[in-house]
Amino acid sequence: MPERLCTTQFKAGGIAVLTITGSQTASVMELLEALRRQISILAGKDEVKGLLLAGPKKGFCLCSMRLSDSVHDAGVLSGFGQQVMFSLEKNGKPCIAVIEGECSGLGLEVALTCDFIVASHSASFGFPGIASGLIPFCGGSQRLARLVGKSKTKELIYSGDLIDSTEAHRIGLVNRIYSADDTMEQAEALLTHICTRSPHAISIGGEVVNAGYDIDLQTACMLERDAFALCFASFDQREGMQAFLDKRQPQFTGE
Repeated sequence: MPERLCTTQFKAGGIAVLTITGSQTASVMELLEALRRQISILAGKDEVKGLLLAGPKKGFCLCSMRLSDSVHDAGVLSGFGQQVMFSLEKNGKPCIAVIEGECSGLGLEVALTCDFIVASHSASFGFPGIASGLIPFCGGSQRLARLVGKSKTKELIYSGDLIDSTEAHRIGLVNRIYSADDTMEQAEALLTHICTRSPHAISIGGEVVNAGYDIDLQTACMLERDAFALCFASFDQREGMQAFLDKRQPQFTGE
């Protein structure tokens, strides 16, 4: 039977916890394919409102680059990995990476595609591949630079050193830090709260932020203007306004 590299647990409130167990024996390509399949399944489930991405506490996304991986054309491996990351980034549901141990290499590349990262005090982050003559290959160098700046990204890639959660929070890599014994519970509570908001507005808002980040301000503001107008064509906007007037909780549908 094929090794389970990714598992999904469904929680109340439409939360899905996607755990990337990884493996020291599976190839990187096998892990990426397993992740791609899980993302495709979850993105197609209307009952899933939000995703938590997690890994084992001893390390996020365990999968060593093996000699067999070099059999694949490096460009093909990188191209496929980048496609998988884009599929996660654009899945249309709010997604939080929950880091409780070492988050490095491919694990960090996966975490960077999420909307944001929360971590325990015991978490650490980095790209140690330089010790093997490698750099990130699934878009990690570009996403990290857009998040924390070019110079800090170069420092992490060039040195291969890990930084702790406090430093990761200081530079903007991590949004929130929780105690080690309740990180997942806090992350689930946060995502549950987010999922009470309009799925339609969350999806559009995320697209606007992503699309506008790398273009000039005037064009980005035009994207925001058009997206704002699009919100007014939705059921969620009408329901939200009516709920405010009725002094009740809105019943959003994502339409």
